[in-house]
Amino acid sequence: MQLLIITVLLLGLAFAGIAIKIWGKKDGKFAGTCASQSPFLNKEGEACSFCGKLPEEQGDCSGEKKAN
Repeated sequence: MQLLIITVLLLGLAFAGIAIKIWGKKDGKFAGTCASQSPFLNKEGEACSFCGKLPEEQGDCSGEKKAN
């Protein structure tokens, strides 16, 4: 029973931390959320599947796909 209580408390603390981080950011947006901007996650240099930006096109990921 103690393990269950500790688990629930830790999960609650994690959710609260994420909520505070979102609340503290302007418009609740995280900066640099495109995986294509990370050389560790995108070793092939592919475009972001969400917004279509290439790794060279640093900036915010607005979610609007660019025309190719």
